[in-house]
Amino acid sequence: RLAMRLQKCWFCSSNIYPGHGICFVRNDSTEFRFCRSKCHKAFKKKRNPRKTRWTKAYRMARNKDLSQDLSLTFEARRSTLPKYNREALTQTVEAMRKIVQVRQKRQASHILKRLAKGTEMRRLADVRSVEQELHLVQAPHATRKIYDPDTKRLVAGADAAAAAAKQQRLDKRATAKAAAEARAKRAKLRAKTNAALTLDAEAMETEDA
Repeated sequence: RLAMRLQKCWFCSSNIYPGHGICFVRNDSTEFRFCRSKCHKAFKKKRNPRKTRWTKAYRMARNKDLSQDLSLTFEARRSTLPKYNREALTQTVEAMRKIVQVRQKRQASHILKRLAKGTEMRRLADVRSVEQELHLVQAPHATRKIYDPDTKRLVAGADAAAAAAKQQRLDKRATAKAAAEARAKRAKLRAKTNAALTLDAEAMETEDA
């Protein structure tokens, strides 16, 4: 049974399966294989794959995909076919599966590392935005802690607002009570003064008589 050989697209580096793709042969007998007409047209327009955003060469040149890894060297094309050996073929197939799994894990870790910087930058930007614009979304007494006389502890948030209102009512009552006591004291003082004046007047009238 003949082995199936997969070709690589010259422009975008994607796989070309047997019976698919376009083969262009130049006058100097150089072969260029393309996976679809889109890559073929881009080649005829003399576009550079490293400057086209959707090609693998562009992503590898800008460190968006895994480029420096030993698992990528196994896809190198051999010029000579090895002699058929069933045991070697079985080991090769098993190794191919393991290599694919290893490559996928390394690519995933590479993408996570590449995106970690952007995630950290967005987190810092969000923190900075919250610090600068907190007054736009912060509720009254959201971070203010007030002593609640009933529970005898510091409360914050909505409880702080309720505690503040309660404290204001208590302060008003205390102020009103203090004012009433002051008025009562002044009234008593006036009464004593008037009584003393009355006694003095009676005493003076008695002496005159």
